[in-house]
Amino acid sequence: MNRIRFDSDGTSCVGQFFPAAGDDDRAPVVVLGHGFGGTVDSGLVPFAQRLSSAGFAALAFDYRYFGQSDGQPRQRISVTEQVADFRAACTAAARQPGVDPRRVVVWGVSLAGGHVFEVAATTPGVAAAVALTPLVSGPAAAVAALPHHRPATLLRSTVTGWRSALAQRAGRPPATIPLVGRPGELATLTADGYYEAYLAMAGPTWRNEVDAQVGLQLGGYRPAAKHAAAIRCPMLVQIADFDRGAPPQAAAKAAFAARAEVRHYPCDHFDVFSGGDWFDHVVEHQIAFLARHLTAPTATVTG
Repeated sequence: MNRIRFDSDGTSCVGQFFPAAGDDDRAPVVVLGHGFGGTVDSGLVPFAQRLSSAGFAALAFDYRYFGQSDGQPRQRISVTEQVADFRAACTAAARQPGVDPRRVVVWGVSLAGGHVFEVAATTPGVAAAVALTPLVSGPAAAVAALPHHRPATLLRSTVTGWRSALAQRAGRPPATIPLVGRPGELATLTADGYYEAYLAMAGPTWRNEVDAQVGLQLGGYRPAAKHAAAIRCPMLVQIADFDRGAPPQAAAKAAFAARAEVRHYPCDHFDVFSGGDWFDHVVEHQIAFLARHLTAPTATVTG
């Protein structure tokens, strides 16, 4: 594993590059984006390691404002900037030693699974795409989250979001709220068991806070509705059928629009990560999908 830096619109981002195992000196490379408020060391490394062992190079990266990447204010989630960082990571991955620049794969989990729909549809030369438990509709996710929030905490969260937005327009630091909490607490994710599941995989760079205005931004987040039909590369969408964070019905609809291969798992959102019951199944299906579609070089990623 090698730590690399790459530029994204003037901001320095950091990624962990895992060379492909084996003798292939022109291996496909998988670019892994983390989910809502995540970092490379909070769930991505086990996926990257398994892909590397199977003969695929892998680059897992932190978005600006998160983990080891630069950018201020910290913990700010900007969908537009994260998509730009994803594209910059693809360009950086294609330039790594031992990589075939004509076989770049975009891979995302949760919120990044939604980003994958846009990146795959709008970035020249993407050879394949993998969306794991993707969040493809902010409105659907908001409706699904309602049973897990008290009315008072929802009101506090909304008010804090508007306060954060106004503060940043005035040049002041953003207001933050916890990313994950226990049921009834003020946090973005509060479904029963989510606090324990997230902290179990949290690495040293992860912080349990996000800019409170993210809720306002995600209200209009619908990447699949905007981009799924334009995807031309092979795509795998992996759906947790009992997902309380990323609604499975929305993911299934998005997968159909993208003409994607679909895999279903009888589990919840965090059960697909390392330590969960379905991690091995998920990774095995990813490896089989990529081996099937990346046997020959395709186009070149440009940036």
